Amino acid sequence: MTVPVPNAFELLCARYAKRLPAQLEDLTGPARGAVDLPLHVVWSGRRSYGLEQPRSRMSLYRTVLAEGQRQDLIDFLNRDLLIAQWPVLRTLISRPIRDVWEAAFPELTTATTAVDV
Repeated sequence: MTVPVPNAFELLCARYAKRLPAQLEDLTGPARGAVDLPLHVVWSGRRSYGLEQPRSRMSLYRTVLAEGQRQDLIDFLNRDLLIAQWPVLRTLISRPIRDVWEAAFPELTTATTAVDV
């Protein structure tokens, strides 16, 4: 008897889906100032990000989406900033992260469509 083995894409999607907040409104992170990520999110390299600098903010969001646990997403991401950045951010993150977030939160896809038109 053969048991189907999930592929890497499915495993990653499942991993990221477990971390999702219940709703985007749960993302209550700061909208300005500086953010210092804890070691369990960033164990080497840059840990401090300025939200006023677009590249720094984008780097923070990419890192938290990829490495953060559910509470990190809630604590460090801001709903309004995520939606505003999503059209570009979605091109900078991995496909499993993008697919999971867009499937769970259709308003992200709506924001992307509005910008693309």
